[in-house]
Amino acid sequence: MKVDARRAEGFLAKPDASVRAILLYGPDVGLVRERMVALTRAIAGSTDDPFRTAEFPADSLRSDPARLGDEAAALALTGGRRVVRFRDASDTVAGVFADWLKAPLGDSLVIVTAGELTPRAKLRQVFEDADQAAAVACYTDEADVLARLVRETLKGAGLTVTSEALDWLTDHLGGDRELSRRELEKLVTYMGTGNSTVTAEDVLACIGDTAAFDVDDLIFAMADGDQAAVQRTFLRLTAEGTSPIAVITAAARHLVRLHETRGRLADGRNLEQAVAGLRPPVFFKFKTRFQAQANKWNEALLARGLELLTDAEVAAKSTDMPVEAVAERALIQVAQAARSATRR
Repeated sequence: MKVDARRAEGFLAKPDASVRAILLYGPDVGLVRERMVALTRAIAGSTDDPFRTAEFPADSLRSDPARLGDEAAALALTGGRRVVRFRDASDTVAGVFADWLKAPLGDSLVIVTAGELTPRAKLRQVFEDADQAAAVACYTDEADVLARLVRETLKGAGLTVTSEALDWLTDHLGGDRELSRRELEKLVTYMGTGNSTVTAEDVLACIGDTAAFDVDDLIFAMADGDQAAVQRTFLRLTAEGTSPIAVITAAARHLVRLHETRGRLADGRNLEQAVAGLRPPVFFKFKTRFQAQANKWNEALLARGLELLTDAEVAAKSTDMPVEAVAERALIQVAQAARSATRR
């Protein structure tokens, strides 16, 4: 069966007893692992009980397909239901799971993990079509899901969070659930027992030096027309492993937000109202600069800036030109456009 994203958490918390195998797949590796661990604990009590858990690379089934049936039918010496995990599966072993699901023996729960799978992927189809199996997609967290994760994690530690701090966290934590939890755990440790409310200042002091925050610095420098800061920050980001295309995408999103603000100004709203209506909100540290940029950039320059960034993304993905060079050149060109806006 195919488990709808809205039902995923409830289903995984208490899977139907008739389900013998569950496929966890998707681009969010952290969420795949988190759900695998939660499922294992729900069934076996822990993740490392040698009598009730076993784990193998899924690729091993290619040379030994009988292992699936043998492990699934094995009994736990200490009693209770076993969990058998097969990691990093692909279509090459889809047939092995399809054959076993026709008549699965034993009562072990088989958990299979995989990366991104298209709707046509054989492995995904096997689990979606079988009555005794389930396929659960694990996609990167959206803003509302992240906000809930932040609130629940902090509430569990006896903490509340201000709206500004929550906005920053949901906009910067990223889509990997495991990494998000690590950052939040670091924040909880930072807060200690002195204060029960997490503020924007606390967030900046604890995790404000992440690569995502550096990207913001670069983007605002670009829209300010500060070419030197653009080059300096871009070199640091790429040296630390940040994707140049991700930087281009973030820069384009910033110009779109400026364009949206300009549209609200044209509708008769004042600058404060125009900026306040943006979602996610502009973080307080950058609010004054964003307002100045909204006043400086006009629609024609914004269109030109977006054109430069779009062309750069296409060139980076479809030509043999160095991605870093393509991205840096486009960012500097947009910064030059900002300087021309200042002179007008």
